[in-house]
Order: sequence, then structure tokens, then C-alpha cells
Amino acid sequence: MQSLEVRPLIERALARFTKSELASALGVDVRTVMRWSAGETTPQPYVVSALESLLVPRMPANLNPEFSFIDLFAGIGGIRQGFEAAGGRCVFTSEWNKFSQKTYSVNFGNDHEFIGDIVGQKHRVPDHDVLLAGFPCQPFSIAGVSKKNSLGRPHGFNDPTQGTLFFEIKEILALKRPSAFVLENVKNLKSHDGGNTFKVIMRVLEEELGYTVESRIVDGGHFTPQHRERIVIAGFTEPTGFSLDDLVLPNRTQTMADILHKTDGSETLLPHDGEKYFDFSRRTVQAKYTLTENLWRYLQNYAAKHRAAGNGFGYGLVDSESRSRTLSARYFKDGSEILVAQDGQRPRRLTPRECARLMGFPDDFVIPVSDTQAYRQFGNSVVAPVFREVSRIMKPHILAIKEKNTVSAGAAVEVA
Repeated sequence: MQSLEVRPLIERALARFTKSELASALGVDVRTVMRWSAGETTPQPYVVSALESLLVPRMPANLNPEFSFIDLFAGIGGIRQGFEAAGGRCVFTSEWNKFSQKTYSVNFGNDHEFIGDIVGQKHRVPDHDVLLAGFPCQPFSIAGVSKKNSLGRPHGFNDPTQGTLFFEIKEILALKRPSAFVLENVKNLKSHDGGNTFKVIMRVLEEELGYTVESRIVDGGHFTPQHRERIVIAGFTEPTGFSLDDLVLPNRTQTMADILHKTDGSETLLPHDGEKYFDFSRRTVQAKYTLTENLWRYLQNYAAKHRAAGNGFGYGLVDSESRSRTLSARYFKDGSEILVAQDGQRPRRLTPRECARLMGFPDDFVIPVSDTQAYRQFGNSVVAPVFREVSRIMKPHILAIKEKNTVSAGAAVEVA
């Protein structure tokens, strides 16, 4: 592709991204983007493919959906993927973080209203069949509660911002009465405040709103080589016989070899990644992911200090045969890193693409943000295949209620 043909593509990309964001997404520096924009140099073919990937949503919405859903506290769309795979179509999205908005939009497009903060915005929510919400977990997570306690800050429902967001969900459920909902949070939600927090949630959903509700703690490790327990709460407007016990959770044991970059020559060059994460000529992960000598020494001392104190803080070293601990939203910040052992050299951190795979995201999922933001986004997300399975067993019940409501509405019209 000649320079004159590439420039309009770059101009379209710069209409959606800043030069810094585009450079980060393509693994180059800002000056290189400026030279491309000016027509001084022409990008490599894989960069052109990456530009096209950034401008065309990788996951087009279902054109003939079987049901509709809304995606609240959407993050980067981990729950959405499952319900689109089941035949649903998203009709409304809310996500407050601007970097997550960027990743979400690049991968799903914007064919419906997409707002930031959902607080006080229930009047903007359209009718829908299913409400999805991975509402903020920090007020209830073990790490979040510990941190807030140490700082003397409130947590759970006493958190003045995140803790009250469940009640925004309540207001939308009360107003729109969708046939079903799915909520996701950390395992600790069930035990937070001696179980009182969970009791409040269930009382609101069952007694105040009249939904029939099921909950279950599911380990994402059934689908990826990562121990990651999360609570799934699903409800319907009426009894349907639905049970989360019907989830089919694979017993196969994946290892890190399933998600790590392959150094035997079989790693696939993804046009939207290029060589940001993997050096294909040397068949190795880019050198920047290997720990510096000083950082490796610091992490070893950090882990030793906490072992001596009798707690488990510190890095977790894995190899191709291992399974990992839970990927944190603070990955590579708090000393609890998942580090990959390397023969004859210091360990390295995971690349963002490996984090995506660890969370069950497909390789065509585009990562248009910096490594720092990507680590936060995947650490905050869900193990996507879990919600493919949740949506699979919910779908027949969603459609049954939808058909029943359609028949009832038709009968009411005839009577009138």
C-alpha cells in the first residue's frame, strides 16, 4: 500500500485516538505516527492491518438478535461476549473509565447509546430483556477491604461511591423490569460484613423486586489456567426451573503453556499486535518484559519480608506447566505479580496479550491502550468463557419468558 493510500487510514485513526494513544496501540513512538501522518514514511504492512483492526469493530452485533441486553459497569465487555455469543444484542452500555471505553468501542463499535457514569441516569436506559452488571468489587474484595481498613476508609455499602452502585442497579430493575439479570462480583461479597452485605442484596432482589434468584461461586480456572473465584448472581422475573447448578464446568486442567507466547515458531503474528509483545525474528517475548536486576532484587526482598511476617504477599513464579494465581487489577504494582520463569535469566512479567488469554479473551480482541491500562483492564475483567456458559444455560429461560410476555401483550391488545 502506497503512502497516499495509507494517510487517509491514519487520519481516520487520529480522529478517534490521540497520537500518543495510536502510537501505544501500534507499538511505535509518537514521532513515527507523525511521520506517517505527514506522508514522510510508510508503515509496514502489518501496521496497516493493525490500523484497519482498530477502525473496524472485531465483534459485530447480531443483526437478528433473539433477545436484548444492557451492559452496566461494562469494563471491556467480558460479560457481553458471552451474551452476544448466545444470540443477544446489546442496546445500552455504561462504563465510566475512559481507557476502558476506548478498548470497548474498538472491539464492539458504538451502535447504541454508550454513557459514562450510570448514577442518576436510569431514565436513559431503554427497554431490554436482560440486565448485565459486573458492579465494582473493590468495596467488597479482600484486598479492597484490607486497604480501606488500613487507610481508615469505609467499605462495602458504607463506601460513599462504589458501595452504593448496587442500588443504581436496583433502580433500573425496578423501572424496566427486564426478564432476567446477571450480576458478577468477588467471592468475598458473600462473606463481607459477616454475610450482611449479601443478605441485603438478596433481600432487595427477591423481596423488594420480586425476582427468583440463584447464586453460585464459580472458579474461572475451569476454563483458563488461573485460580479466579467470582460470585455469579442470576435472577428471573418468575420461577423457571433455572439453576446455576446446570453449569457445565470443564474438568480439563490447562497450564500456562496454553496462554504463553510460543517460542517454537508457532506463535501467530496478530496484525493488531504486530511485534509489540513478541519478537518474531528472535522467537522470544520482547526484552522490555524481563525484570531489571534492581526490580527483581526488590521483589525477592519484598516476598522474603512478608514470608517472615507470616503472610503470603509476594510474587508467584510460574512456568509452562504451572497454573497461576488470580490476575490482579494492580498487576505489576503491589508485589503479588504472576512472573514467568525464564531459563538462564531473570523472570519476566506477562504481556498484555497473555493476560487477555488468561482471561479467556480471543486473540482477535484488540488491545488499543498502554500496557499499564491493559493490565488494569484485564485484571478487572471476568473470565469470559464463564459467561458464555452462564448465557448458554440462561438463554432458554430468557426466551421462554420473552415469548410468554409477547403472547400476553397480544392477548391484552385483542381484549382492548
